[in-house]
Amino acid sequence: MQERTKRPPRGPMTSTIVVCDDEELIRWSLCAHLEKEGYHPIPATNGREALDAVAEHGASLLLTDLKMPVLDGLSALRELREGGSTIPVIVLTAHGAVESAIEATQLGASDYLQKPFDVREVTLAIQRALKTDQLRHEVHYLRRQLNEGYGAFVGRAPVLEPLYQILGRLESVDAPTVLITGESGTGKDVLARAIHAHGPRAGKPFVAVDCASLPEQLIESELFGHERGAFTDAKSLKQGLFEVADNGLVFLDEIGELPLPTQSKLLRALENRTFKRVGGVRRYSLNVGILAATNRDLKAEVDAGRFREDLYFRLNIIRIHVPPLRERVEDIPLLVDHFLAQFGNRLGRSLDGIDGPAMERLQSYNWPGNVRELRNVLERLVLLAPEPIVAVEHLPPEIQFARSSRSTDGDCPFTLPEDGVDLEAVERGLMLQALERTGWNQSASARLLGISRYALRYRLEKHNIKR
Repeated sequence: MQERTKRPPRGPMTSTIVVCDDEELIRWSLCAHLEKEGYHPIPATNGREALDAVAEHGASLLLTDLKMPVLDGLSALRELREGGSTIPVIVLTAHGAVESAIEATQLGASDYLQKPFDVREVTLAIQRALKTDQLRHEVHYLRRQLNEGYGAFVGRAPVLEPLYQILGRLESVDAPTVLITGESGTGKDVLARAIHAHGPRAGKPFVAVDCASLPEQLIESELFGHERGAFTDAKSLKQGLFEVADNGLVFLDEIGELPLPTQSKLLRALENRTFKRVGGVRRYSLNVGILAATNRDLKAEVDAGRFREDLYFRLNIIRIHVPPLRERVEDIPLLVDHFLAQFGNRLGRSLDGIDGPAMERLQSYNWPGNVRELRNVLERLVLLAPEPIVAVEHLPPEIQFARSSRSTDGDCPFTLPEDGVDLEAVERGLMLQALERTGWNQSASARLLGISRYALRYRLEKHNIKR
């Protein structure tokens, strides 16, 4: 039987997949199926040929049998990883060789499939592995951005597009004022630092002021400075932050907390581009850009008489809104990977990742504390999670048992009996039913139960379920 090696029409998204199996029929049928699915398959009869093909064609994925002559699948996988290659590898194993498949996953294989398999199952496994690899590359790219100052708000969600457009313009425009709005924990402070790091005043001072934490009687002194003897405790002259940040940027975090008298002085300074120290008569030039952030609705604060309308108009010339995390849940996997790596390096204890059901819980949770709350949850998991892969039961209770914002009453297909149930027994029974229905195929059983294969294996061990 002749191998199918003809290259299909390739678009930018076509992936090259090396198919390695010493059985010609399996090799040919897999190549034929993958070509039909729009991939570019490269056949190989043993591990050595597979490694050569991966190197020659820049393959996106290796699909390999384990037991082969010349060089077996495990040895090929080991050589790949020792050589620094991170491409996804899916191993095919005969029934009863699960231990070898598990060893392959420990060496870095993305997945394993037992023979005989359904080609549709192969397609799904490839799609999952390529998607995971794509996310890994995106996370690597985003980490570079994070190291350069782009932080918690970074993502690819469409809702961030207006933010990116304004950021791009601010890289070449020296805006006198920028107003950043958004809920607490969305990353407004990180965004402010990014604007500084990538704008015309990069390399100049960046001074942050938490307006909510300063006592009212000290705010003006902090911003404008004071002369000696200006008030009881003014034993010496003090430069204000507007002087300290000369030629740079001042970040007024939670500007909605400023008292009205200070708002008036800030407005005059912005309009005249000059200011006086408290207790002084000399005017100093205001040569700083102002970044202001708030979690309040400043227009409502104006209507309530708590914020000056003229200052609001002065600040609101360029406005950037940072959306809450619940509006960009597609960014959660990227943020999870970033924070797990960050805390792993810092704390010296790493996790391998989050399983499917746990990630679904993270994406369905409402996140009232936004990215800051997610960051705190992941720091706790790195410190305390008992397993290298985080499962649902490792998550905080408020996330484990939170009702999804996408769910409605009546979604559950089961009715709780009046006298209650033994939940552990129900779970064990459902798992056994799924396994019996699928002929003990773990991948198919996991799909029936709506959980990942890792979560299924975890529960098999938990309930001591064996065939």
